[in-house]
Amino acid sequence: MVKCPLVLICDDDPVVHESLGIYLDSEGYSHISAYSGTQALEMKQAENPDLIVLDLMMPGMNGMDVCRTIRQTDRVPIIMLTAKGEEIDRILGLELGADDYIVKPFSPREVIARIKAVMRRFEEKPQENAKGMVRLPQLEVSLDNYQVRVQGAIIPCTPKEVEILHMLTSSPGQVFSREQILSRVWGYDYFGDTRTVDAHIKRIRQKLPQEGVPWALRTVYGVGYRFEVLSQ
Repeated sequence: MVKCPLVLICDDDPVVHESLGIYLDSEGYSHISAYSGTQALEMKQAENPDLIVLDLMMPGMNGMDVCRTIRQTDRVPIIMLTAKGEEIDRILGLELGADDYIVKPFSPREVIARIKAVMRRFEEKPQENAKGMVRLPQLEVSLDNYQVRVQGAIIPCTPKEVEILHMLTSSPGQVFSREQILSRVWGYDYFGDTRTVDAHIKRIRQKLPQEGVPWALRTVYGVGYRFEVLSQ
């Protein structure tokens, strides 16, 4: 028997649970409900859902804290719900590890479409990750354990930062446009804009050394970015 995907809905508004639940049932998904961040973490641990729909603004432990906590140990797909459009850069630009976001008010049909898109991309990633390690002088980027090492030391990076860096370092010298990075890392169904890529690149640069290493992350103005290995 094929297992129905299990979706954890975390929102303090019962109407959200009711409306999404109806559509999830009609699409063959199972679902469970949490009404606070703390309860979401408890149910995540107990039920091991296949995807989490997570509201940003909740009393007590908010969605950003929940997402940050989950990402310390787990790559379960997370779709964030936010009522504030200006929060988008904070969620995905500053990158807590969410796979997509939806701005309230939303159509339940839209949420279902995003759930399908995110789960499809997540299921496809194991094939993409077969060559999960990139080794360059003084730099290792691994999709197997989502780690970045510079001169042997681990550099703390979020999952999306690792995926972007892996994409760039896999093809040194190749220029990738912002649209290509969005498509490859978030998938063609991602509804963000290219500012998200710029925010991620800025954070990656802040974490990597800029001197004393034989490589550099370059901006190609008007086009995008490339990772360059410098001559020794």
